[in-house]
Amino acid sequence: MNKITLCATIMSCLALIQGADACTGITLKAKDNSVVVARTIDWSGTEMNNIYTIVPRGHNQQSLLPDGKSGGLDFTALYGYVGMAVEQPEFVVDGTNEAGLSAALFYFPRYGEYKPYNEDDQDISLADFQVVSWILSRFATIDQVKSAINDVRIINIDPTASTVHWRITDVTGRQVVMEIVDGIPHFYENEIGVLTNSPGFEWQMTNLNNYVNLHPGGAGPTEFGDIDLRAFGSGSGFLGLPGDFTPPSRFVRASFLKTYSLPQDNAKSTVMQAFHILNNFDVPLGVQFAVGKAPNNMPSATQWTVATDLTNRTIYYHTMYNRSIRSIEMDKIDFANVQFQYHPLDVTKQETITPVKID
Repeated sequence: MNKITLCATIMSCLALIQGADACTGITLKAKDNSVVVARTIDWSGTEMNNIYTIVPRGHNQQSLLPDGKSGGLDFTALYGYVGMAVEQPEFVVDGTNEAGLSAALFYFPRYGEYKPYNEDDQDISLADFQVVSWILSRFATIDQVKSAINDVRIINIDPTASTVHWRITDVTGRQVVMEIVDGIPHFYENEIGVLTNSPGFEWQMTNLNNYVNLHPGGAGPTEFGDIDLRAFGSGSGFLGLPGDFTPPSRFVRASFLKTYSLPQDNAKSTVMQAFHILNNFDVPLGVQFAVGKAPNNMPSATQWTVATDLTNRTIYYHTMYNRSIRSIEMDKIDFANVQFQYHPLDVTKQETITPVKID
């Protein structure tokens, strides 16, 4: 593919990606201290080319640049990793490396701002949709990422595109959110273990205080003059929990659901718990558009959901076409010798349905 064709393809991909405005991420820890990171990936505008990629140690990549130019940051993988990518294998949006470091990007419109691309910094320029690949290739800990971030200049391939922010988690369960505002990277310790989209992480944490009245279990009965007010059913302590699909509401809802869900004994049970929690964030196609204005008829605007057991290096996912959970066991991959490769998340775009046998 020549440079002009490649540039056109990339710009087209980025135009599609701008619909990714409803992703929700949570982090859970099992009783045995296993760490699970999970998230939805949401595009409502069109079906994306959703793939997973396996990257060996020693694999070399070079960042894409604006206007069809090549020759951005060149980096070679010190660690092998598995990534979930969209449209192009370079565009890894969620992944984990063999050291147990996880990185993921989330759409962050109107609140982030990168420094403009400067040709004088070409050799250290890194496209925002390749930051996850760079992190997974080069680092084993959050502190290593923080130490290296000022050695690169993160840019937009398409200057008109929006920005993203990142969730970075290590095998201990420590997690940070990285946001670039006014061209400056900021790291926030993420003790709540939740991330959505705009506004910024600090605002989202402050906004949680608006829901100080919420609690698990029931509310009341309450004396109300001469009568008692009683809840109609269980769970009334969560009356007022926002149920819409805006990023602030999803942040609040995810924070309460994951915080008060029962800790599970081990990693596998925690992975299943993560999928159940994230079922609350599946976006039915159509709700993000005016009546009759939905651009397509995909099964869902939530195109896939992934949950990663960092402790045991196992990635689980299901898609809008097939809710059957599939897994990638990283400890069975020889990252020193495996070939670079990528594959579609769905071999067959059809639900796995098992008929019940009746004797």
